[in-house]
Amino acid sequence: MEKVSSKDRILDSALDLFSEKGYDGVGVDQIAQNIGLKGPSIYKHFKGKEDILKCLMDRLETHYQKNFGSVENIGEVPSSMEALIASSMKRIEFTMHDPQIRKVRRFLSMEQFRNPMMAEITTMHSLTGIQNMYSKIFAAMIAQNLVKAEDSDVLALEWVSTVALMVQICDRQPEKEVQCMKTIQEHFEHFAKTYAL
Repeated sequence: MEKVSSKDRILDSALDLFSEKGYDGVGVDQIAQNIGLKGPSIYKHFKGKEDILKCLMDRLETHYQKNFGSVENIGEVPSSMEALIASSMKRIEFTMHDPQIRKVRRFLSMEQFRNPMMAEITTMHSLTGIQNMYSKIFAAMIAQNLVKAEDSDVLALEWVSTVALMVQICDRQPEKEVQCMKTIQEHFEHFAKTYAL
């Protein structure tokens, strides 16, 4: 088993606490105590709480892009609408079940009203970043005559909006996940009937 570095343990602790209590509700000493360290030992790795937050968000961004994708990393362009649905469902499964992503979404939901930077990150990860990624995917699929030649930005917005709403519902009411996933699947199938060539 790979040993987790002190720096990563501190970041994990910060994410746990931030997702429960919010940024302002957590101090450096609490982050340290949560993993059995003394508060001052954190300063061997970080300048302070703001530095912890920045490093945490950078780490999570890397994790998200690697596993979900981004406008810079759309992955392989799907060869059919069925392949698009399958790859999208895989991305949704990651979003819904990855423990780190779930915690950061909870944290961002709290902080978006307190911190303009967190509001921007929340908007990007819940809609605009995903929309831009799918716009690129749809543009490529249109070029390959797999999807009707519509505005790729509008197609992407239509594709991701229902998903974003369903993820928000599941975050608030996890017991509704099965119904939300069914709604997403039905949405994708309707979209395919409407726009696939």
